[in-house]
Amino acid sequence: MKLSALLLTVFLLSQSTAFEFIIDGEWDSELSDHVDHFDRRFTRSLETSEEEEDFEAIQGSDITVKSYKVESRITSRFAHTTVRSSVVNSGPNAQSIGFNVQIPKRAFITNFTMNVNGITFIGSVKEKTVARNLYAQARARGKAAGIVRTNSQDMETFKTEVHVPAGSKVEFELHYQEMMQRKLGLYTHTLHIQPGRLVPMLQVDVYIFEPKGIKQVDVPDTLGEHFAGLIKITHTKEKAHVVFKPTVQQQRKCPNCTESAVDGVLTVQYDVERERHVGELQVSDGHFVQFFAPSDLPPLTKNIVFVIDVSGSMWGLKMKQTVEAMQAILDDLTIDDQFSIIDFNHNVRCWSEALVPGSSLQISEAKKYIQNIKPNGGTNINEALRMAIEILSKAKNQGLIDQRSVSMIILVSDGDPTVGEVKLSNIQKNVKRRMQEDFSLFSIGIGFDVDFDFLERIAMENRGMAQRIYANHDASEQLKLFYSQVSSPLLKKITIHFPHDGVTDITQNRFDKFFRGSELVVAGKVKPESSNMLASFITASAATMEMNIHTDADIQGLDTVLNQQLHSFPGFARQMWAYIMVNQLLAERSLAPSAMKKRMITQKILGLAVEHQFVTPLTALLVESQDGPERLLADSPKDPKQGCCPGAGPPSKPSIPLESKPPTRPPWAPGFTTETPVQEAKAPRVTSVENDPHFIVHLPKNNMDVCFNIDSKPGHILNLVSDPGTGTVINGQLIGGKKMKNNKLNTYFGAISIVSVGAGVKVVVRTSGIDVNKHSFSWAATTTLTLQRVKVTIEKEHKVTVTIDEKISVMVLLHRVWKKHPINVDFLGFYTPDDNQFSSQVHGLVGQFVKEPEIKLYDVHEGSEPEKKQATMEVKGNKMTVTRGWQKDYRRDKKHGSDVYCWFVHNSGKGFIDGHYTNYIVPDLDSFLPSL
Repeated sequence: MKLSALLLTVFLLSQSTAFEFIIDGEWDSELSDHVDHFDRRFTRSLETSEEEEDFEAIQGSDITVKSYKVESRITSRFAHTTVRSSVVNSGPNAQSIGFNVQIPKRAFITNFTMNVNGITFIGSVKEKTVARNLYAQARARGKAAGIVRTNSQDMETFKTEVHVPAGSKVEFELHYQEMMQRKLGLYTHTLHIQPGRLVPMLQVDVYIFEPKGIKQVDVPDTLGEHFAGLIKITHTKEKAHVVFKPTVQQQRKCPNCTESAVDGVLTVQYDVERERHVGELQVSDGHFVQFFAPSDLPPLTKNIVFVIDVSGSMWGLKMKQTVEAMQAILDDLTIDDQFSIIDFNHNVRCWSEALVPGSSLQISEAKKYIQNIKPNGGTNINEALRMAIEILSKAKNQGLIDQRSVSMIILVSDGDPTVGEVKLSNIQKNVKRRMQEDFSLFSIGIGFDVDFDFLERIAMENRGMAQRIYANHDASEQLKLFYSQVSSPLLKKITIHFPHDGVTDITQNRFDKFFRGSELVVAGKVKPESSNMLASFITASAATMEMNIHTDADIQGLDTVLNQQLHSFPGFARQMWAYIMVNQLLAERSLAPSAMKKRMITQKILGLAVEHQFVTPLTALLVESQDGPERLLADSPKDPKQGCCPGAGPPSKPSIPLESKPPTRPPWAPGFTTETPVQEAKAPRVTSVENDPHFIVHLPKNNMDVCFNIDSKPGHILNLVSDPGTGTVINGQLIGGKKMKNNKLNTYFGAISIVSVGAGVKVVVRTSGIDVNKHSFSWAATTTLTLQRVKVTIEKEHKVTVTIDEKISVMVLLHRVWKKHPINVDFLGFYTPDDNQFSSQVHGLVGQFVKEPEIKLYDVHEGSEPEKKQATMEVKGNKMTVTRGWQKDYRRDKKHGSDVYCWFVHNSGKGFIDGHYTNYIVPDLDSFLPSL
């Protein structure tokens, strides 16, 4: 049977040690599928309807708490928390002392130790049946212990009581681990600090280490104004330390009070530094973790059908707060979104049988409809979901849904089905059979009187997730908060590949959607024979483009850094992989189609949980004394309020076996080095702009290169190519050196823009990053972006190639200089091949030479410098003296360059270019060149 709030207390005196342990709660057992629907719902109501008792970390009368310390070490989003307390029975009689710790439901207890009058108990995680058998043997001899039970919305309580003689000293120590989940742009770490009395040594430390850097750290005022200013934050680039250490006087509720004011939650929120749209790959202890949390992307449009339970049980506060939340949710829709509303009790009604745009008129009408709902009757979930799927399917079949949009159903319910199809397994099958692969179902369960396990299963099976909303004064805010987490999908169809010859045991690596402010995490093991570098390849669909991102990491580098950090958690990658894998398997187990499949998954979970010492719904913590047969058991029950699995993410698809994973690198993926590929060395000569800026114009018909400089000012924008015929314009903006050299301030290209008006694409390449329309990318990863008619390839810290309609291609090369160089700055080089298919209208400093001019070169003679010959050039009706010299092409060797032998035209190309160079200065990066 499920874990009950009823107390089963055993007071048995140990003859040898004169202390005893107390059990709180009963062992759980899974509900049978054949349990009567009414009995199941009644049991659930009985379990959860009682008022929660007041919580104290340390319980017992006339005892002295010597110390209470909490320490969390968070490394790369993985937290290891230790709670320690030292207690003395200072009364004249024997008594029970309780040690209680509230921990997040998504956390796994990993160990518990206790020392009672010199007898030490040490924990080990075992398969639940094994642990219970050993525990039962100890219990028969009068040695019992505590278990884990559910206590509140997001927390569980570990409870242990020990009955000890007067003067006894007891030391408790509990360990648990959890992965920080990013929601709405923040990681939140919560610690319940409720000792229940004044403590001479009360201290909380939270140490954070993030290798890529910590962007922000905040500690919201959740402990109350009484402790304002007592929480100290130390924050450097990669490390943060939060400490709360109130004195006994500061703990008092009032100056002369004996009651403690420490009664609440200490919350630490933080986020990390990350490159735009770049995956963060970390390798440590033979394991890897890939984080992916792109930002600054326009959201995908949404097609949403809201399915709202309006049965009689929703009457009153539940309905009022649901309506209040829906008002705000509807306001969040945009004109590009489409939606409809279904409300159901024993009947099912559609506000609109077709999707409608999120216009102000439609939203206003929808609000009026929701406000007039009067809850009554039964609950027909099956028919309501069938109709919601039908609305989306009809719109898709009629071509009314954008292929790049996201279609979802959001179900809000407070109860089990009572009308129509009432068997949960049949409803689950019906929904899965009708749902199309690109639709998702999100479930919101209101209150305790709801089968949240069912809502979670049906959501996970259909590429969504579920959330319990507690029916209290802030239920409306809880509803809006959940919606805000899924209201801005930025990507869909995300896959994170790894070389199959370098990794094993990869966790879920395919994801249906990515929402703003969240994070995708994939982990696995690195093969021992792997090379020194590990690479990942991410593919995803954004609002206007396909994204392909290549990230790599040094296999040994992070371990070296972690070993130098005092408060880091060196085993984080190993434990994080196991944490993700166990939760993933728990989710798969809840959806297992057969008993045999369920048993296979169960064995995998047991093996991982025992190896990594996680207390899960299938394992228990057996705590045994070192010097005797005394045993305690900490058990983690399956929680009906929580659902199938604590902290489990919804797998969009079952994890794919290693054999079916993609090849070492996808076809689009570049090599692992930034060296120019061999085929590029054989590429034809190009026209380029480099350095100060030096223009090198290749004239294939004349079989020569002509060079000239442009001496302009920082900030000026020079037009390179202006082609109204193809709608293409390329401009470069100048930046200056740090200071003058030889009485001259050198200028370079700091930004180059490539605009295709017809394709609606604008690419701006800067030394700091690359903008593609409204998307921003960094130089930190190799990325390929495929838009409708334009392909943009970013090669990590090297170059950007833009191809338009497979007819026009340009390359922008990145030049980095020493940051502390007294004169030079980072700058860009520009390269364009001769075979670009511009129109006859093309012009610009480079574009005008697409139509190659007639050139006569004669009177070649020695110049003022022997190695620099001079000649006379006639071009465009102009006669000028030119000098033979060398410029650099950096495509093959970015450091030293390759020599290009060219004839140099002086005076900023005067006579070689049409007009004066100042005629090519334009006002904006997307400006076409006016007629000369």
